[in-house]
Amino acid sequence: MLYLLIIIFGTLLVGIIDGLFFASSFFGGIIFATLTTVSVIAIDGIFAFAIRRLPQSWFGCQKKLFAVSKKEREFYRAIKLNSWKDHIPELGGFTSFHKDKLVSGTDREYLERFILESNYGVMIHLSNAIFGILIVFLPFAQRADIWLPIFIINFILSVLPMMILRYHLPVLERLYARSVRS
Repeated sequence: MLYLLIIIFGTLLVGIIDGLFFASSFFGGIIFATLTTVSVIAIDGIFAFAIRRLPQSWFGCQKKLFAVSKKEREFYRAIKLNSWKDHIPELGGFTSFHKDKLVSGTDREYLERFILESNYGVMIHLSNAIFGILIVFLPFAQRADIWLPIFIINFILSVLPMMILRYHLPVLERLYARSVRS
């Protein structure tokens, strides 16, 4: 719900500011901001759909690409990620695997799937953060007063869940390694 409110409020704010100061009409700014927001959500969805079709072997346990460094873990502690992470929505329902609560810390198959889904999520959120810039090529989003704030909102809303997924990966990998040994 929080993300939806941020998206709606951000779009309206961008549209109102654009409509008052830059567009030829007030409603034109709101329409262009809404079209740009819907487009960036569509771009995010296309990348998510494409990434979910990539081989599972690319996203499995202990892939070096998804390794979380000590400095990254320290960064997450420094920004106190653990204290605010529960306010960020988890959208595992799209893949029928929720990652907001650990159901079993000993079931090897479950932990393997959890890590797999987390790694897919990391790549999806990273691509959404980066490739949201593609909205600059849309005919109705040519002006920076429209695309830049929407890109920034999309970037932030993509990076936060990615950080949460990466924050949990080291623990999941330790639990998985322990489950393989036993």
